[in-house]
Amino acid sequence: MAGFAEDLRRDLSLVPKQIQSKYLYDALGSCLFEAISRLPWYRITRAEGRLLSRWAGQAVAPLADPLTLVELGCGNGEKIAMLAEALRSRRRTVSVHLIDISQTALDQSERQLNRFEHVSIIGHRTTYEDGLRDAASARGRGPMLVLFLGSNIGNFDPPASHEFLSEIRRALRPGDALLLGADLVKPERDLLLAYDDPLGVTAAFNKNLLARANVELHADFDLSAFRHRAVWNPAESRVEMHLVSLRAQEVSIARADLVVRFERGEPIWTESSYKYTPERVHAMGAAAGFRAVEQWVDPSAKFALTLFLVEDSR
Repeated sequence: MAGFAEDLRRDLSLVPKQIQSKYLYDALGSCLFEAISRLPWYRITRAEGRLLSRWAGQAVAPLADPLTLVELGCGNGEKIAMLAEALRSRRRTVSVHLIDISQTALDQSERQLNRFEHVSIIGHRTTYEDGLRDAASARGRGPMLVLFLGSNIGNFDPPASHEFLSEIRRALRPGDALLLGADLVKPERDLLLAYDDPLGVTAAFNKNLLARANVELHADFDLSAFRHRAVWNPAESRVEMHLVSLRAQEVSIARADLVVRFERGEPIWTESSYKYTPERVHAMGAAAGFRAVEQWVDPSAKFALTLFLVEDSR
């Protein structure tokens, strides 16, 4: 809670005002995102699932036993379960580290994996960075495969994505690997429907940030005084989500010792989702010190799954 208050105190003083997207994923937010992933307009989850169901065996083939799997942002566990299924025939115990700031996501993932007798599970309710360091320090003698799926890399701006991929690389050893999911550029209409769906589920997901602040930080956001807005920024190749103030207003956030004033039409920037070309995904990995060995693309939804290997100890 203290971190949430401190971050709001800083980020709501920026121009434009911001709230970090990691705060979207409390218990309710995780459930709302699960609903978003099943909407017909949000095709990322199904496209990645199709790729994993077809290529999971090839993704783990270059990696020897005993294998450690680490998923950064585990969601509901359906994806890592496909990798676990592909490893069933090896008849060796697979250590799985689940890393997420949402306890709901960790619980869902553990339930998905409990059906596998060859899997041992360790959950880390923490940030990607701290969880990865903990998993790396606890690993066995075999290789480690880090999963960063769902196009979560798209929530980082280019400098931050480079630093994050470089941090993953620093945590790995020669023979380790990274499996990266990345959403690709597609028509603007398709992108906006994915982030501003006709049922209003994404709007509820976004507004839940304000509801969370009301509950946890004793804020007095009037949710009806803000509307969800998604825009495609072609120059930056990203979809942006905002909460736009519908009137001039003043909001008190008691536990952050903060009063925030909004003009009519003033936005809070809550999330960015960068979109890529297949070549750009290769280049991001190479810049962080990885070598791409396979890339699988879902042509209908335009989504890429790329396997990177670590070859030296830089």
